[in-house]
Amino acid sequence: MSAELAPYAVDMRQSRGRRVAESPPAWRSEFQRDRDRVIHSSAFRRLEYKTQVFVNHEGDMFRTRLTHSLEVAQVARTIARALGVNEDLTEAIALAHDLGHTPFGHAGQAALNHCMQPYGGFEHNLHSLRVVDELEQRYAAFDGLNLLFETREGILKHCSVARAATLGDLGERFIERRQPSLEAQIANVADEIAYNHHDIDDGLRSGILSLDTVCEHQGFREALDASRAQSPGLAGKRLAYTAIRHMLGAFVADLIDASRERLARHAPRCVDEVRGHGDTLVDFSPDMREDHLRLKRLLFQRLYYDPSVQRIADQAKALVTELFDAFMRDPGLLPPGAAPDGTVPGEARARVVSDYIAGMTDRYAQVEHSRIFGSPQLGAGPVLAQDMSGIIFK
Repeated sequence: MSAELAPYAVDMRQSRGRRVAESPPAWRSEFQRDRDRVIHSSAFRRLEYKTQVFVNHEGDMFRTRLTHSLEVAQVARTIARALGVNEDLTEAIALAHDLGHTPFGHAGQAALNHCMQPYGGFEHNLHSLRVVDELEQRYAAFDGLNLLFETREGILKHCSVARAATLGDLGERFIERRQPSLEAQIANVADEIAYNHHDIDDGLRSGILSLDTVCEHQGFREALDASRAQSPGLAGKRLAYTAIRHMLGAFVADLIDASRERLARHAPRCVDEVRGHGDTLVDFSPDMREDHLRLKRLLFQRLYYDPSVQRIADQAKALVTELFDAFMRDPGLLPPGAAPDGTVPGEARARVVSDYIAGMTDRYAQVEHSRIFGSPQLGAGPVLAQDMSGIIFK
């Protein structure tokens, strides 16, 4: 595989390695090994029951963190192949990027971060790293998954300088204001492309979004017109999906073309020159970047901040906060082996509680809340005709 890589790609022969040395795999690359370890991890399986936008019990046709991660990996591999970089590394990063997400999506993360403010806060990228470095308990010789440096680098998208100073070589790029590998940059943008487009699909399926609403975005309106011109008479969910697919393809094509042009202009000769570049090299053209931001703004205004979505989000925040407070007051409520004894200081206790809650699925968090407080599950969501009957045509 190495001979096929562009000079600016991550080549396993120059990898900074694993924290614990291991014999090389016999029938797969080292980055395939990382990917496989992610897929077989407990944290990855739990993503099946963690919220993307709609809480799991609101309908079994909506995306979860697991299906989102698979879609990110699919988009990312396409881009990686087109740019001549390491597909296996890109896929491993894409599949691992949400391992540290809390139950109930961003609402759960916001609540846990608020609870953890006296103890250093909570950030899901850092927690993803904690999952693969410490919390997975599967191997005899080490804690975590013992992933390669380059995979771990890609998982850690954001980090404060103060926190970076505690992370050793993994935190150096945040202190020195350097970039990650192209593979990490690809996984990051693929994440944005994937959730923008599948959240439109789920928003339409839920009935919260209508085609008229999404057509406020020029790119979607043009994709819808192109879909109708290409297949006259197409309607309903097939028309909506065809338009989403057209628009997604346009974003991916622009990203590839703009990134190729940028790489040709700057001509990095190795991955270190990619890291030393002043800005990311994988990005949209300026016009498409603005289009991308407009789409994000529309989704925030019309979907994520919709009252019916926010109502469930507020309930989720309250549930996570109540769980945190209960476990902090009485660590004996934690499962055997997880509860710290009375001599453990507050910050260490808080981190144990935070780890436990962050690892929960939506439904397990509700089971634990019911066990402690005797309360029912979150209220039913808005929708939920799963046959796209909520799409409004005008």
